[in-house]
Amino acid sequence: MKVAVDLGITATGEPAEMDLEELLSTRLLVQGNSGSGKSHLLRRLLEQSAEWVQQAIIDPEGDFVSFAEAFGHVVVDADRTPAELQRIAARIREHRASVVLNLEGLDTEVQMHCAAAFLNGLFEVDHSLWYPMLIAVDEAQLFAPAIAGEVSDEARKASLGAMTNLMCRGRKRGLAGIVATQRLAKLAKNVAAEASNFLMGRTFLDIDMARAADLLGMERRQAERFRDLEPGHFVALGPALSRRPVPIRIGSVETAGRTGRPTLMARPEMAPEAMADLIFSSPEQGAPMPMPRSASRVPVSTRDLLDRVSSPAKATEPESADPRTAEARRAIVEDIFAEMLADPEAAFRPVPILYQDFLVHCRLKRLKGADTDMPAFRRRLSLARAGVSEALEDGEWGTVIARSEALPEEMQGVYLMLARAARDGAECPSDKALAKAYGSHSPSRGRFLLGFMETRGFITAEADFRGNRVVTIAGTDWRASQKGHAPKAVDALDEARQRRAARLSGS
Repeated sequence: MKVAVDLGITATGEPAEMDLEELLSTRLLVQGNSGSGKSHLLRRLLEQSAEWVQQAIIDPEGDFVSFAEAFGHVVVDADRTPAELQRIAARIREHRASVVLNLEGLDTEVQMHCAAAFLNGLFEVDHSLWYPMLIAVDEAQLFAPAIAGEVSDEARKASLGAMTNLMCRGRKRGLAGIVATQRLAKLAKNVAAEASNFLMGRTFLDIDMARAADLLGMERRQAERFRDLEPGHFVALGPALSRRPVPIRIGSVETAGRTGRPTLMARPEMAPEAMADLIFSSPEQGAPMPMPRSASRVPVSTRDLLDRVSSPAKATEPESADPRTAEARRAIVEDIFAEMLADPEAAFRPVPILYQDFLVHCRLKRLKGADTDMPAFRRRLSLARAGVSEALEDGEWGTVIARSEALPEEMQGVYLMLARAARDGAECPSDKALAKAYGSHSPSRGRFLLGFMETRGFITAEADFRGNRVVTIAGTDWRASQKGHAPKAVDALDEARQRRAARLSGS
């Protein structure tokens, strides 16, 4: 049965349709610069095909959660272990449920691991479950990068391997990949080359226009037309679309994402003195801190999620009580963390993988219950990475620990690391040390964390007249300063010394 998906209209006013059955066999690649309408196109395609085929949407920014609410898709928050994501993916294929994998709020490296685990779970099911399924991947260059970036090789290989399987071997398993990217140059060639259908939107770089023209079989002199495309306008080609390049305009959508095109807003009418008071006044003690959007979500347990996908699960028998005391259990957990973090690379491994290792250790110690759940693990991990003990809860320090709970879990250890240095009058941790406590190799991540906490009133970060960093913990008189040069000056000085040593050794 042929099902025609209405994408919009062509330049001549005729309906622009896509053969859904042909798409399942030939896959689709969408390219366009930021603001060209890629997400709008994906939303239109998914809305028009939702009743005909099972769907899974890999959503790095949480924009398709509203789509799920309107069309009955199950939202899968990706902050889970790889085993959980694979189990959920297998149950999804078994019961033919449409889902949105929400990766919002996770670091890029963790997003790559989660997407890889989920895609592998969809890919590795039994032959009897190979039902047709559309897999839409927004911002695909994040999960199949053409070159290595700041993420680890482990994360890149896992994510790229899963995306390659989806596009190269997924057809026989009923999986049809739809990938959207800002630039073809950013997307791995093995992933882009397997698509037979193309929708090319607005792009400005000469190399991108030339490559788009080559893919569509257009002459080089026609490549500049991609620069003149308006948002929501694409050039289509492929067996599921058209046998020759056809300009189309994407139609309207029923749902809307949480982000859209920026619009102008009038500035607030306020006297300069009143605005200065709002900007420079210190936050009141105990005032509620604004939270990131991702932190306000109510997490759904894996069991509840599986219940939504399939029939209700049978109630499990209650676990037997652990005869060990709370102090003994706490000591066991501390020993497990000490053993895990003894590995120098453990500070940079993604949280889901570390959690899997942690659960293995807990099983060997026969440790179950609240001490082993994901929230407790994330908090203990952030404290352990920062070298802070939970026992430090005396007086003012207890108040600081309580305030840290208003931060995202992965930032709490960094904040307490700063607080402890400030309380002890020690030197302020460097950008590299802050990034390592967060689980990143990049010193720029440390600077971002300072800016994030400062804008939300947890700290103030200033520079003295020598350019040294001075961090003050809000609500206290604790201060930590960085001796010597400012961070950027130190980096520049080290680079100059290295270049000079290289020249001397070469001579």
